[in-house]
Amino acid sequence: MNIGHLQLKNNVFLAPMAGITDLPFRTIVRSFGCGLAFTEMVSASGLIRGTEKTFRYLASSPADRPLGVQLFGCDPDTLARAARIAVERGADLLDVNMGCPVKKVVKTGSGASLMRDPVRVAAVLSAVRRASALPLTVKIRAGWNARQVNALEVGQIAEECGVDAVILHPRTADQGFAGLSDWGLIAALKERLRIPVIGSGDIRCPEDAARMLRETGCDGVMVGRGVLGNPWIIANILSHLAGGGISAPSLAEREETIRRHLALAIDFYDEKVGTRDFRKHLLWYTKGLRGGAQFRKAAGRISDQASAWEALHNYFQLLAEPFAAFCGAEGGSGNPEMERKNSCGAEGTAQENAVVHSAPFAAK
Repeated sequence: MNIGHLQLKNNVFLAPMAGITDLPFRTIVRSFGCGLAFTEMVSASGLIRGTEKTFRYLASSPADRPLGVQLFGCDPDTLARAARIAVERGADLLDVNMGCPVKKVVKTGSGASLMRDPVRVAAVLSAVRRASALPLTVKIRAGWNARQVNALEVGQIAEECGVDAVILHPRTADQGFAGLSDWGLIAALKERLRIPVIGSGDIRCPEDAARMLRETGCDGVMVGRGVLGNPWIIANILSHLAGGGISAPSLAEREETIRRHLALAIDFYDEKVGTRDFRKHLLWYTKGLRGGAQFRKAAGRISDQASAWEALHNYFQLLAEPFAAFCGAEGGSGNPEMERKNSCGAEGTAQENAVVHSAPFAAK
């Protein structure tokens, strides 16, 4: 599909997520085929001030393409200036955040707070559009709350301002991530607009992505929380959409991906910061695996590359041992198949994680 003049290899995208979608994470997810990835949200005022931390969000690599840079702010001139800086720093696409519901963002009038002010929405998007000829998207929510659901109005304004695509997460800001997203609103927005509409929200497995495309008619899907600890979901979505099968990574593939991700994090930051920051990813990567709870306790003590390698080695050796060794005291059933239910309703699908059961983990 195309967004403006940008031709993309497919319509499965990685969502911008604060504190998560840094360069190491994007590199891992891209290796499984996503068509477009976004930075963490980047402060427009931070770019103008030239803070080192803010500029670090724009770090990229030749493999990290095409790259969408998501900006947040509420002042049209500030966002326009920031857009020009992002272009100079190599952005392939610009996105304006109008969906973040976090208090420290909305209290400044940014993020989802903009949904309450359609006049400012128009001013912001017009200013950014004038500042750059790059493809421009906007990520929005259903509205501010249940009484102010105005995604259709804001989407229409975006199109009139020259935005090239609208990304809709159909929950209100008031909802945060609670409850279910209203995919019917994605369908209504698609009917209203001529530009592409990208759907987001509650894509936890390949079947969800296919169902969203089918039920809403949207042009593409954006995966956020569903990719945490499960970058393989991207390859499985693409395979499923093409009529192929869904497969779980082997233990060896899983361990290799975790090690590769950690190495990228250490290289990007440094050993201390990279290892510490990676702990959250270890929690996600091992969620649902047998012995995962015990491993995650051990992971909290990881402080450098050597201790991380050792913990991973011990844990994956444990997983490779015969399943029967873990039954008995922990109440295991002896069945090595998935027991956890996933969001698609059936027993854990292959793209979810392999062996699930509690078992003691002891660092050796």
